Amino acid sequence: MDSFFPLMDDPKRLLLDLAVQHSVEKVLRLIVERLSESEPVALARIWLVEPTAGCTGCSTPEHCRTQTDCLRLVASGGQSIDTPDADWSRIEGDFRRMPIGLRKVGTIAATGIALEEPEFSDPLPDWIARPEWIQAEGIRGFAGQPLVHHGKVLGVLAVFVRQPIETECMGWLRMIADHAAAAIATARAFTEIESLREQLELENEYLREELKGAGAFGEMIGQSPALEAVSRQIDLVAPTDAAVLILGESGTGKELIAREIHRRSQRADRPLIKVNCAAIPRELYESEFFGHAKGSFTGALRDRVGRFELAEGGTLFLDEVGEIPLELQAKLLRVLQEGDLERVGEERTRHVNVRLIAATNRDLRAEAEAGRFRQDLYYRLSVFPVESPALRRRKEDIPLLADHFLELSSRRIGRAKAPLTMAAVQRLQKYDWPGNVRELQHVMERAVITSTGSRLNIDLPDNAEKSAAAQESEVEPPSIVRTDAEIRQVERENILAALRAASGKVSGPGGAAELLGVKPTTLASRLKKLEIEFPAKTER
Repeated sequence: MDSFFPLMDDPKRLLLDLAVQHSVEKVLRLIVERLSESEPVALARIWLVEPTAGCTGCSTPEHCRTQTDCLRLVASGGQSIDTPDADWSRIEGDFRRMPIGLRKVGTIAATGIALEEPEFSDPLPDWIARPEWIQAEGIRGFAGQPLVHHGKVLGVLAVFVRQPIETECMGWLRMIADHAAAAIATARAFTEIESLREQLELENEYLREELKGAGAFGEMIGQSPALEAVSRQIDLVAPTDAAVLILGESGTGKELIAREIHRRSQRADRPLIKVNCAAIPRELYESEFFGHAKGSFTGALRDRVGRFELAEGGTLFLDEVGEIPLELQAKLLRVLQEGDLERVGEERTRHVNVRLIAATNRDLRAEAEAGRFRQDLYYRLSVFPVESPALRRRKEDIPLLADHFLELSSRRIGRAKAPLTMAAVQRLQKYDWPGNVRELQHVMERAVITSTGSRLNIDLPDNAEKSAAAQESEVEPPSIVRTDAEIRQVERENILAALRAASGKVSGPGGAAELLGVKPTTLASRLKKLEIEFPAKTER
């Protein structure tokens, strides 16, 4: 029998070096390189347990059909004497995938028990897959150790040697396998922590950007039939995972509807991520949506998580979805249908679980029919369409919206809130608001800035008064003569409207007298004269 040999010059140094590694790849390379440096070691390899999903290249697929995990070759090192030019560091070949429970390596992974053959017998053991390779390379012994951490098998370390292995060396191999498993688990934990840290940084950065524009419309404010219809649609679709397409003119609050759908959904505790498709440069769409790997293109200095991954478990809101380039729409459709994506410059397939809400001010159906938008993507997005009504269709909400924006702007600018009179409200309601709620917000903010004292200076476009006058002339010819009873009825209805708007409060800030622009004593006199009784506001 040949004399026994030490498997490694300094196994203790390997154990110490493993303890300071925070990268799985470096841990694997360190083990196989140190082992294969020893002249008697022919080949050192490591397989790790991974999910079979997306597995390709398995030479025995019939053994994997019922399994959720298999072994993947992740590190290899050694030197051939039969074929000196052979590259044994490659991790391709017939054994790159191994079903758990099959052959020696699969059996070790399935049982968690080491397979040690210090010196092969003659004839060779039955479990050897390629006896001719063993003979050609002069292999004399084998050691296969499970990589076990906290009772879970992470993989298998296998070593083929050209001399018999002494008992002490077997003990060192078991120790190396145990330290390797701990180092792999630690490295994976560091990788996960780093990934979570980066994702948290991205979410914080995203939330900071969102806060800059937050409060643009406040909450869903109004009691108009049009807004109530939208609210009913939200109640119907929010609990589901159906894709929603929000249609409407610019400035109507489509993003607010998306936020409300997310808030009422089962994903409310996960992030709502917004992407303004109209603001992304054409060449960066794919990176913005799916992320990219470091070095995948000029300027890609580090790995970047895309918006889909950032919205994992939550909702992704694609604003102005009609702006997405036609060539990217096919990739977007694949993610929506299968939930799979690849980062730019990376071959790894990632699975995401995201609920999609899209919004547009375009007629996407017409765009699809004209070939400027994919029809299959249009039908995938518009499972449940919701129309965001224009402000001219919900003028009943203008008093509430105007007062809300007036309060927000006054607080932000640092001025006392000026009263919103009935005359001002009527003037706002006569305007058509082509810019919708966004335009109303800007008008009220400008009114706070330009107003002096307690009088609100509302500045509408030049054609607003003409438009209002035209509307009045269509409703009521200016030459009509009203009777005294009709005038009293109009006055009565106007006072009642003011009392309802003020919740029955007559005097004081926000009272009916202030809304009508009269003194409280004058209003009290008119109430008595017109015999108006209205429940007083209940003080809280």
